[in-house]
Amino acid sequence: MYTSIETIRYLLSLPPTAARDFASLSISGPINWYASCDPPCGRVGSGGGTAHLLVEAWNAEKTNLSFMEWLNSARTGIIHGGGLSRRLPAYAASGKPLIPIPAMRWDYGQRMDQRLCDLQADFYRTVLSAATPTSRVLIGSGDVLMRFAEEIPVLPEADVIVLGLKVSAELAQHFGVFTLSSDGMGRLHSMLQKPEVDHLNEIALEHTYLVDTGLWLLSARAVNSLMLRCGWDEVKSSFPAGQPEHYELYSQFGAALGEAPTLPDPALTGLSCSVVELKGAEFYHLGTNRQMIESICALQNCRDENARILSRRSHPSQITQNSLFDPPVRRETNHSLWVENSRVPASWRIACEHVLTGVPENNWDIKLERGVCLDFVPVGSEETCVRAYGYDDLFRGAIAEHDTLWLGRPAPGWFACRGIVPADAGILPDTDIHDAAIFPILKKNQLTEALIAWLFAEYPEQDDNIRQLWLQAERISAREIGERINLVRLSQQQEENRLISLQTLHSNRASSVFHHLDLRHAAKVWATGDLPLPAVFEQESSWHERMWRANILRERGMDSKEEERLAFTALREAILNAEYNEPVTPICGVLDDQIVWARSPIRVDLAGGWTDTPPYCLQYGGRVANVALNLNGQPPIQVFARRSNRLEIVVRSIDMGAAERIETWEQLDTYSIPGGEFALGKAAMALAGYLPRFHAQGNRFQSLKEMLQCFGGGIEISMLAAIPAGSGLGTSSILSATLLGALNELCSLNWDLQGISHRTIVLEQMLTTGGGWQDQMGGILRGVKMLSTRPGPGQEITTRWLPDHLFSAEQANRQILLYYTGLTRMAKNILQEIVRGMFLNDSERLPVLREIGLNADVMADAIARNDLTAFGESIRRSWILNQRLDSGTNPPPVQAILERVQDHLLGAKLGGAGGGGYLLMVAKDEDSGRKIRKILTGDPPNDRARFVDISISSTGLEVTKS
Repeated sequence: MYTSIETIRYLLSLPPTAARDFASLSISGPINWYASCDPPCGRVGSGGGTAHLLVEAWNAEKTNLSFMEWLNSARTGIIHGGGLSRRLPAYAASGKPLIPIPAMRWDYGQRMDQRLCDLQADFYRTVLSAATPTSRVLIGSGDVLMRFAEEIPVLPEADVIVLGLKVSAELAQHFGVFTLSSDGMGRLHSMLQKPEVDHLNEIALEHTYLVDTGLWLLSARAVNSLMLRCGWDEVKSSFPAGQPEHYELYSQFGAALGEAPTLPDPALTGLSCSVVELKGAEFYHLGTNRQMIESICALQNCRDENARILSRRSHPSQITQNSLFDPPVRRETNHSLWVENSRVPASWRIACEHVLTGVPENNWDIKLERGVCLDFVPVGSEETCVRAYGYDDLFRGAIAEHDTLWLGRPAPGWFACRGIVPADAGILPDTDIHDAAIFPILKKNQLTEALIAWLFAEYPEQDDNIRQLWLQAERISAREIGERINLVRLSQQQEENRLISLQTLHSNRASSVFHHLDLRHAAKVWATGDLPLPAVFEQESSWHERMWRANILRERGMDSKEEERLAFTALREAILNAEYNEPVTPICGVLDDQIVWARSPIRVDLAGGWTDTPPYCLQYGGRVANVALNLNGQPPIQVFARRSNRLEIVVRSIDMGAAERIETWEQLDTYSIPGGEFALGKAAMALAGYLPRFHAQGNRFQSLKEMLQCFGGGIEISMLAAIPAGSGLGTSSILSATLLGALNELCSLNWDLQGISHRTIVLEQMLTTGGGWQDQMGGILRGVKMLSTRPGPGQEITTRWLPDHLFSAEQANRQILLYYTGLTRMAKNILQEIVRGMFLNDSERLPVLREIGLNADVMADAIARNDLTAFGESIRRSWILNQRLDSGTNPPPVQAILERVQDHLLGAKLGGAGGGGYLLMVAKDEDSGRKIRKILTGDPPNDRARFVDISISSTGLEVTKS
């Protein structure tokens, strides 16, 4: 079935309590998550855990499919994060994938409730979209986040694909390492675990090596091999012992792969394995307190750099999220702070290297010593377990050993300073500190500043009441916290603090990250929190703010149309102010018997469409690859302009068979009225100087007729668009640009192509239709090209010309086919809905738009290499991404056409916003092209459907005079 959106199921391996309460936690986005944990009876290893999680998810879906049929029914992303997390205690109970991640100030579309797994899922979806259909399962680590500045290359076809980074030997020695085959084909030679530096230097003489990112892709065949090594019984579809046998994915399965496996396994020798370098990638590890703060700090100050794994250097940093944090801080003194889901008043005195989580509302006068961390864990219906620990505590070692650290100091000293004998507290000397019952469970009225200080102080007050309270209280270990935590209460507390934090961010929106948030989600939080609609500053014209307010009203079932109108007005005014340079003075540039003839090809967007649309391109810049084509040997968009003897403007549509005469400014100034006829022609005439506000000397004229008399006569415009409406070929924008090109010549306006493009953007904003810049630039510029802009209000377009070999006569109309489906769909409503998502930094759409832009680079590279297969794959990917952006892009009638010819296609996509119009198809070869033509010509889907011959336009916009 030729489909574009492939389902991805995401599986999370979490600690038992988190897996059980996962549905109650606040997890952002529409992603299809399933959470489970390792089986309770013994450790099964990373390989066994993978097998167990897959079987658990299969059983949970209660499908009639066999396990392998289920595996092939959708792609699967697995995130492992169910370890003990000894060095990151605050998130041990919930699991590292559920670490809350603050919104980054450099990015848009992030949510206040986002967690590490949300950001991982965005990355993994991109990786899977670059993989061939052979790759069915992606496996990633729950404490790692990766970003990339470059497009992920199309991944090879192999049973196992591992993704690596190039780093120094000094850094690589701490990780798993892949060595590549010496033939440069990207095959795995062998996998090593934490090799010595000297060994790596020896390897480098013959082999390239990359460090393991923990990101693996497995084919169904590889998954089956893994399952069998874990004891899977294919006949009974179960594990004989009820759970997988212990098996390690990296040290056993990985070590058995490659040309020279370090741990050969005959059962795995037939699996192929390729290694792919992630160039321009960034690798962030969140495995410890220190790494978590360093990584998030680095992300907050992110810049595009070469691939790297972060070192363990200390970065001065202060990360506060979903909290009220009032103590005065200095960056130099109070570095390495993590404050989450907490209320920390100004009465607290802090030092550095603190992780503070779950701190309840209080007025305590507390002085924290360096390295002290506090975690307030909800237990039961109303109690709290207080965990005080050290920033670099390992939570490993016997409680009575001097080398075992607690709060950064020898654990026995904690008891001695408080006059406590561990045995009196029921703690045996050889008890591992992770299993020692040292954290008290207390009622709310027992939480006092004296007790909290006593728990962490190096030299505590000798208070027998507090000592007795600690001894008599129920105490649990770090391991038991994960079993006793009330994650539902924790989630409710986080939501309450998040709402307060949201109000604070909004009140400081001029300097905070508020307008960078996913405002659709923020509006829902605000609306359901029953907060009053905030006032708008008189001078505030932010389109983000207006659309956010509109969404609050919509969430509450109230009328939001006025706020939406103001949002689009704010954007329109910003574009008009940036794009419209100066009024003009029209001067007749033709003789009285001359006719100006302007004609343009259509454009077919190949990749990157939508990134050129404001406000996205204003925030990120745009990247689009497209091609200018003539249809059936002719440029299908044409405009004729001439001077007439009557002092009037006549706008005529040849294809519509209609005309309108304009004699006054009032008649001309109706282009923005919805449903008005000839709005395009009127707006173009206004921009050419025939309304006073667009004329350099407008104040000297008393009427339109006086303007025309000064010009030397009236003007007649005849327009022809020999393409059906709703074609998806950029017709309206190219017609606008062609009309402006004709008026430019007629009225001696001296606009270059860039100026015509800018004014086309202005014209579309005047018409309130919106739109980007790729349509007109795709038509008025010749041939195949890559168009790009930088972020900012003035979208200056840079053009990089690409070779046109793929559209030569040998392949155009043979392997590259253009087919009119006979279906049309007007883009305005689609455009407004997607632009509304851009206004709101919609976290569902922004990642897709980023992928769309990256795919434009892939497309440009395929064209430059004259690689038809890669070209077809990029077309297919464009189609997938467009559907993810707008689910209505591929209606059933279009899908039905694609299904009939799917066996002969490398890729296909509708032009423009999709839904109908022209379908670009890339056939596998000439014979496939002939079969596609035969199938669709012999039995067309409707009486309007037809193939159209295409040829490269070598001129783009062409303007001549008779």
